[in-house]
Amino acid sequence: MRQGRLPLILTFLLPPLALYGIFVLSPYLQAFQISTTDWMGYSAQADPVGMANFRTLLNDGYVWNALKNNAILLAVVPVVTIGLGLFFASMLTMGGRRGRAGVTGVRGTSVYRLVYFFPQVLSVVIIALLWKEIYSPTSGLLNGALRAVGLATPAWLGDPRFAFWCVLAVMVWSNVGFYVVLFGAAMQAIPRDIYEAVLLDGASRTTMLRKITIPLLWDTIQVAWIYLAIAALDGFILVQLMTNGGPNFSSDVIGLRMYDTSFGSENKFGYASAIGVAMFFLTLSVAVLALRTARRDRIEYS
Repeated sequence: MRQGRLPLILTFLLPPLALYGIFVLSPYLQAFQISTTDWMGYSAQADPVGMANFRTLLNDGYVWNALKNNAILLAVVPVVTIGLGLFFASMLTMGGRRGRAGVTGVRGTSVYRLVYFFPQVLSVVIIALLWKEIYSPTSGLLNGALRAVGLATPAWLGDPRFAFWCVLAVMVWSNVGFYVVLFGAAMQAIPRDIYEAVLLDGASRTTMLRKITIPLLWDTIQVAWIYLAIAALDGFILVQLMTNGGPNFSSDVIGLRMYDTSFGSENKFGYASAIGVAMFFLTLSVAVLALRTARRDRIEYS
């Protein structure tokens, strides 16, 4: 019986593994190889340069500036997004008037969830262009509201002081809705008896969120942090379409730096591959560090 199943298993298993190796693993391995050459991308010549690209990378001020911006995104975006997601999800799940169990949600919860989730149905390109118009210094909705109340109207995306933070705000806005729905679904699975018991002891909703909800949702929060951390280490599409890294590289990120190095006027595919290899290990390190530092004993409930 086992001998008869083996050919069937190999028939269905080998083709997907072969496709995965060709189209996923092979490009990664090629990037490692290209990073040790001076390949310009559009020629057949690619002379090996050893670790020269990585030595150049260590002294590249533009790369370090982009990494600094990505580090800020990594520190701010996951924390703010998860914090807002937990707050809105808890308000929708147990923010209404006290019912028999004391954990009723607000009225119109499904409508609110739909509104929060709406940015997820839009492509990142649409979100970037939409907010670029909102931030427009002349015809933008934001400056129009500021003029109406007699306040100053900055050139948001054209000012080095604000451009990066404007992109960061859009990144948070576009992600919060998904985690509101995700955390809300996880909260629905928590038995209401637990909340009823702590409410009878006089606990507030803030205490319930901090002492009950967050510990029981810790696995979900950990996964959310990893996904948001990876997104923070990217940010390429939003930055390219909204600011293209400007003004004066104030909103530059490592993804855009790699793109400009390879497809811009320099055409240094070998050096860009070295940046990609460095980011591969950095992203992997962030994910592993997050898993290790956020590890807790699993909390079971029935």
